[in-house]
Amino acid sequence: MKAFLTHPVFELISEAAFEMNIEAFVVGGFVRDLLLGHPSKDIDVVVVGSGMDVAQAIGKKAGNTKVKYFKNFGTAMLRYKDCEIEFVGARRESYRFDSRKPVVENGTLEDDQKRRDFTINAMSISLNKDSYGNLIDPFNGEEDLKNRIIRTPLNPDITYSDDPLRMMRAIRFAATLEFRIEDASFVAISRNAHRLKIVSQERITDELNKIVMAHTPSLGFKLLFTTGLLSVFFPEMVALQGAEFKEGKGHKDNFYHTLIVLDNIAAKSGNLWLRWAAILHDIGKPRTKKWVNEIGWTFHAHDFVGAKMLPGIFKRLKLPTGYKLKYVQKLVALHLRPIVLSEEIVTDSAVRRLLFDAGDEVDDLMQLCEADMSSKIPEKIRRYKKNFEVVRQKLIEIEEKDRLRNWQPPISGEVIMETFNLKPCRMVGDIKKAIREAILEGEIGNDYDEAYGFMLKISKEMGLKSAKIDE
Repeated sequence: MKAFLTHPVFELISEAAFEMNIEAFVVGGFVRDLLLGHPSKDIDVVVVGSGMDVAQAIGKKAGNTKVKYFKNFGTAMLRYKDCEIEFVGARRESYRFDSRKPVVENGTLEDDQKRRDFTINAMSISLNKDSYGNLIDPFNGEEDLKNRIIRTPLNPDITYSDDPLRMMRAIRFAATLEFRIEDASFVAISRNAHRLKIVSQERITDELNKIVMAHTPSLGFKLLFTTGLLSVFFPEMVALQGAEFKEGKGHKDNFYHTLIVLDNIAAKSGNLWLRWAAILHDIGKPRTKKWVNEIGWTFHAHDFVGAKMLPGIFKRLKLPTGYKLKYVQKLVALHLRPIVLSEEIVTDSAVRRLLFDAGDEVDDLMQLCEADMSSKIPEKIRRYKKNFEVVRQKLIEIEEKDRLRNWQPPISGEVIMETFNLKPCRMVGDIKKAIREAILEGEIGNDYDEAYGFMLKISKEMGLKSAKIDE
């Protein structure tokens, strides 16, 4: 492994460790990624002694580089030549049943490796002069990497019960690396799923977002579902699962349909919030599910109901509110519109309204809707895609002609009030709405003079006189 330790900080650490007569090792994710051939700029160093003292010595050797100290955790961190290096003393940990925060004591390298979550994260490489570059792998992590297996160093029940966040991490690594969770470990996760309740939602959601951003996120969600973890923190998504049949008529399993849509989006976009829109686009279906004689199962207004559910879901999952919530809400609320257009004759007015309502998100909305097209009938999919291209072309043509993306009508409320000598009132809003509708329906162009003339025309029908004309 010596030849692979190319970063100059390793030589500095080796020198400092020799001078201070202590042992130092690079550990964890850096070693795992090194063996996988994945470049990493995050380096974790364990020393048998004080990590803060070694960090201070490295800071001086690296041209008085600034060191950040975290005394409560006994760690220190510095940045050197595009890498972030964290130092910590080797530790032994023990846990209380009601908390994932361990009681920490000084320990040996062996103690430190035993406390690691998975064998693939428990490997270390020596930075000491007499053994520089040697791999220390007491739990056969290198073999598990080759076999693409997620396995705990010790008893998985103890590992997961002590720190239940490790269950989320197991699934995250299985999803992002596309590894298999060892059978005994998988069963232990299912057995200890309820323990996730003692973990803060922020930490759970941090791992969840990493699963969402995996190359094939459905791998992680299937594991979250089958182990029971998903029901602990995201019951609304679990409620999508299942297909019910009545009088020979059934509906698709909306959980697995959602995963297909999510994977379709993931294949084309790295936008986390567009992926969340895929996860949540049908979230209102369980609440709107209804049997209608002669029609079958319906989910009327699930788009509207789903959008209304999102603030509560975002708040509970500790996802950000503000623009990101509004973005996902808009896509969920509008996700049926382009599909309906693709099934019918596409009118200019319908496309104008879609542009007006979707604004800058219209391209992402179209991407979501294309990902949502699922059928086992190839001819139906071909027809959908062909019609969808018509919708896309119409969007381009009308946007170029009418400039309706993020559009506001050319006549403002202030112009209406000044023209008719009005104070703010409902009539001002009615006139503005009538102008907007006329433009969206194509009765008049998106032009100030045309809109102004239309305003004067409808004002007569309302019994208003222009103050400017009276003058």
